[in-house]
Amino acid sequence: MKKIIYYVASSIDGFIAGKNDAIDQFILQGKGVEKYRSDLLKFDTVIMGRRTYEFGYKYGLQPGQAAYPNMNHYIFSDSLRIESLADSVHIVNSSIAQVKEIKANSKTDIYLCGGGDFAGWLLDNALIDQLKLKLNPIILGEGVGLFGNSKTNAKWQLIEKESFDGGLQILTYDREK
Repeated sequence: MKKIIYYVASSIDGFIAGKNDAIDQFILQGKGVEKYRSDLLKFDTVIMGRRTYEFGYKYGLQPGQAAYPNMNHYIFSDSLRIESLADSVHIVNSSIAQVKEIKANSKTDIYLCGGGDFAGWLLDNALIDQLKLKLNPIILGEGVGLFGNSKTNAKWQLIEKESFDGGLQILTYDREK
């Protein structure tokens, strides 16, 4: 079975975005970001919550369009309504059964884009298999937490560490069973 991989930028203090969803303090270019973009080409499926999908609107994403042209999109939301969806964009109800079905049918590992509350819900239900943190050398103090408000306790094993200019690191963890 394919893995759900939460591949996300984080501050040292565990925020994936700052106050008002700001991402301007994160490293947005360089070899580490190029590595991330290259890694995304390996996925044919992306899952995300409504807030993450709508976040893309700030950067030119049109409602109903694919954020990643090479991937099938599954947006988990019980409230999002969009009239016209691209063939690769699907809005699905938030259910564990839906996640498991996508996981069973994906040809590649699955990219969990963004997170916060959605990633916390997946963590709470033991549905994240791997964590790839683009750890940025910043402290934000507030914002969107890596796992939202989840209080789940889980152990992870570091399996790879890559360092890049500017202090960016990509840390890969597998969930301990």
